[in-house]
Amino acid sequence: FKTHAKLFDVILNTVSAEIEIDKYVSLLKLNGTLVVIGLPGKPYAVHVGTLLNGRRGIAGSMIGGIPELQEMLNFCGEKNIVSDVEVIKADYINQAYERTVASDVKYRFVIDASTI
Repeated sequence: FKTHAKLFDVILNTVSAEIEIDKYVSLLKLNGTLVVIGLPGKPYAVHVGTLLNGRRGIAGSMIGGIPELQEMLNFCGEKNIVSDVEVIKADYINQAYERTVASDVKYRFVIDASTI
């Protein structure tokens, strides 16, 4: 984390796992924002000093409408922002689950809807 301190304007946290949120906040530049979309099982413990030092903020949303989704997709297209995923067929769901339990996952699994 020290190598990347104060490097990012925005971090989009999509995981629902418990993380040390202060470590991620420390990666933000002045006025940076950590956007939380994944819902962890327990509340995050945040040291307020981490936010005050650098005027950083934490934001979040559980939902977004079609206009927001389209705006995000347009932005990603313009900036060439892509995601790394592993596309699987529906009949591979059980193996994907077992791999997740075994921590044998590099990217998020995405189910090819045409195989459902």
